[in-house]
Amino acid sequence: MRRKLAAGNWKMNGTASALTELGNLAYSCKSAKAEVLICPPATLLYRAANVCVDSKVSIGAQDCHNATYGAHTGDLSAEMLHDAGATAVILGHSERRADHGETDETVRAKAKTAIAAGLTAIICVGETLNDREAGKTLDVVRAQLAGSLPDDTSGTTVVVAYEPVWAIGTGKVPTVEQIAEVHNDLRASLVKRFGGETANAIRLLYGGSVKAGNAKEIFAVAHVDGALVGGASLKAADFAPIVAALDASA
Repeated sequence: MRRKLAAGNWKMNGTASALTELGNLAYSCKSAKAEVLICPPATLLYRAANVCVDSKVSIGAQDCHNATYGAHTGDLSAEMLHDAGATAVILGHSERRADHGETDETVRAKAKTAIAAGLTAIICVGETLNDREAGKTLDVVRAQLAGSLPDDTSGTTVVVAYEPVWAIGTGKVPTVEQIAEVHNDLRASLVKRFGGETANAIRLLYGGSVKAGNAKEIFAVAHVDGALVGGASLKAADFAPIVAALDASA
């Protein structure tokens, strides 16, 4: 049985004062059955991990370099993130792909490094609005999935997050039928590549304007094992109800 996962991506938000919200979330989730993960900016990783010691909340990072060390000014290796207290790392987010020109090959290389360092790689895939309107959604997502996942992918090393680019931070949410279509296709693609046992152990998250008001409906969709949440993860009062909705769907 795949354990449900509620992951929060704080993006480029949060200074030391935000750790209070993290403490509030840890308290709110003290009875959570689902896995809860918050990915703050790198400047807060060590302190965030300390806040969440002995709680149900784990801490992740938002990116890593594909090299283990070296002359890469301003970058952080997966080993460094693990040393700071991270247990997972988001890779291939559409904002990284768009803002930094990251390719599927880049994401795949980062995932290999992250896994080797003991981090769970949360690999993001998703189509743009132009892709959706052109009827290319499944083709785009399949290609990203094939190119971004390493060959040694397993249910303990990789999580896949489907985030339609046009739904991130816009308030627009795909219909449950659209979410189901992509998640069903993702599962089928994983089965074809890795076999049923491995494929059925890999968790599939949905991301894109998830909030307390729509979480229950989204979590009722087959093959949705949780969510990757942006803005609604910044406040405990907004994120805790999403965790509760995920617990109720288990």
